[in-house]
Amino acid sequence: MTNSTSCFIPFPKKLQQAELPKKFTFPFFYNPHPLAIYAAEQLQDFLNGQQEITDHFDPTINTNKHAIGKMFGVLVVQNKQGELGYLYGFSGKLADKNRHEGFVPPVFDMLIEANFFNNGMKEITQINERVKKLENQEDYLDGLQELSQLEEQAKLELEKKRLTMVEAKKDRRLQRNLAKDSLPPSKFELLKEKLITESLNHKFHHNQLKIHWEEKINASKNKTLQITTELKTLKESRKIKSNGLQQLLFENYTFLNSKGTSKSLKAIFENKLHHEPPAGAGECAAPKLLQYAYRNELKPIALAEFWWGKSPKSEVRKHGQFYPACYGKCKPILGHMLEGIELDDNPFLVNHGDGKKITTFFEDDDLAVINKPEGLLSVPGSLVEDSVYMRMKEKYPLASGPLIVHRLDMQTSGIMLIAKTKNAHKKLQNQFIKRTISKRYIAILDGLLKEQEGSIDLPLRVDFDDRPRQMVCYEHGKSAQTQYKVISQTNEQTRIAFTPITGRTHQLRMHSAHSKGLNTPILGDDLYGKSNTRLYLHAEYIKFKHPTKKIELDFTSAPDF
Repeated sequence: MTNSTSCFIPFPKKLQQAELPKKFTFPFFYNPHPLAIYAAEQLQDFLNGQQEITDHFDPTINTNKHAIGKMFGVLVVQNKQGELGYLYGFSGKLADKNRHEGFVPPVFDMLIEANFFNNGMKEITQINERVKKLENQEDYLDGLQELSQLEEQAKLELEKKRLTMVEAKKDRRLQRNLAKDSLPPSKFELLKEKLITESLNHKFHHNQLKIHWEEKINASKNKTLQITTELKTLKESRKIKSNGLQQLLFENYTFLNSKGTSKSLKAIFENKLHHEPPAGAGECAAPKLLQYAYRNELKPIALAEFWWGKSPKSEVRKHGQFYPACYGKCKPILGHMLEGIELDDNPFLVNHGDGKKITTFFEDDDLAVINKPEGLLSVPGSLVEDSVYMRMKEKYPLASGPLIVHRLDMQTSGIMLIAKTKNAHKKLQNQFIKRTISKRYIAILDGLLKEQEGSIDLPLRVDFDDRPRQMVCYEHGKSAQTQYKVISQTNEQTRIAFTPITGRTHQLRMHSAHSKGLNTPILGDDLYGKSNTRLYLHAEYIKFKHPTKKIELDFTSAPDF
């Protein structure tokens, strides 16, 4: 590693004349340039060769069960003398520090660059210390315990009184019903007056009991009122100071671009959906690397980021694998930082379904069963309109239904149902909701499995910071279940049949790749595995009940892989 005065590491002489990419890396979808791969391998060799840092985050070495891997990045750059080199960076903190020798520093180091932050934190720390002192005062704790006991005792006694009143009311009702037919009218009227008086007495004593406990509880509250009031004032002040400090940070946390224009984190996110930067924004490797390059007059050439260590429990991250920059935190920041730099073509602007034909297996007045080619969207995207929906709309201009009953990922090929009428759409969709439709997918996994068949049950939800990527979430995720059976295994690959019980977004892809699923991604999965010529996933079979004829239909479409 280099000394702390510079993070620039020159390439060896043999690579100084290497062919450079014509455009900079499109950070949200890329295959790393050979120079970036070389730089990443050098960093990985360094991580493998020492333990001072790795011990803190890699559980293959560290016994800390809570440790997980870390995203690292490399940036190939060229200095003013035309010398090629590269920079190292990491996301967030590493070994509980935000600075390490040889790695680029954070974009904004609060502990060094922000006197206002240190001063503000001192004030908040003083408030925290005062709050802690007050909350632990013996007389305050005794007062809270007394109040809690009184409130519990009042609750029990009032409930006991309420139940007594309920039973008395039932008894009065019984007396009235029996006396109505057995007593003469005059005596029945006297009984009714007596029962009314009894009812009023019960309500009076209940109200008196309630007033009694309210007085005792208020007297108890008064014992701690002074401290309670001070605590409320202190906590409100802490909240205001904390929010103000956060806003100052957003304003002072600034990012450069190739034009030398500086923009604050607050300005970058002010027009976004939630206006406020998400937690950790600006702490990823890519912004750190670019900021260092701009500050030191280094020209960015190519970027690559990879995961190192154990995967987190919720996401899919494979050791040593390259990943694109995230959308939620990095896209707005990198949009500014890469302004003025010519990027590789954005693959999301390309219609990958162009020239690919839809074939039809079956159709009648109610529906059509089609085979969607790989690369074609099911419905129009924000950047590409061509889709199954648009083509079906053109083919069936008189269709009254919404046409699309269910979807397949753009990269997934296979069978889809098209509803031509509203009635057919409603009834077919109802079968999907009730899970009476049978489906089977064929896939090739990028690896071998030990288990030949089984089931996977991992709840899924979208990763809000990195859409459309999904994540496992036991708290907020939706139930997702898949059954699988291995068909064959050859050449370090597994051909497998999936029977999804539910139909969540990216369900088969996540259940294949996640460490608690099969831990073996689908071949060509550029989100959860490694890119290839295509995603090797195909909707092979479907069985359903015809929406009007009430007969069962089934169709099979063999994959072309």
